Amino acid sequence: QVQLVESGGGSVQTGGSLRLACTATQYTWNTNCFGWFAQAPGKDREAVATFYSGGEIVDYGDSAKGRFALSRDYVKKTLYLQMDDLKPDDTGMYYCAAGRRAIPDGCRVINIGTDLPYWGQGTPVSVSS
Repeated sequence: QVQLVESGGGSVQTGGSLRLACTATQYTWNTNCFGWFAQAPGKDREAVATFYSGGEIVDYGDSAKGRFALSRDYVKKTLYLQMDDLKPDDTGMYYCAAGRRAIPDGCRVINIGTDLPYWGQGTPVSVSS
């Protein structure tokens, strides 16, 4: 059973930065698709950025492009999300998730969905104006 643990959330002002981390407690050999999701209060959980290990393909949602950067440290089994130029609309709970997709397009932000088997507990992000 893969367990994911997020960290790095916090409270910042508009324009600030945060670096989220998602660490797997064991080797995720049966997964090839990883994603960061944001859930604003009262809204559905949405993909923000994804990573497909076959080819190391990174994809971003429209709101994240140019401001967020996803990276992965294989040795530390950790997925990072560097978030810069944060805005109040970025406020919410951020989750990482992992699963398996047959093709790279299945791991894109618009296609990944939320039916992934492994989820972290979430880390909160609050951006004040």
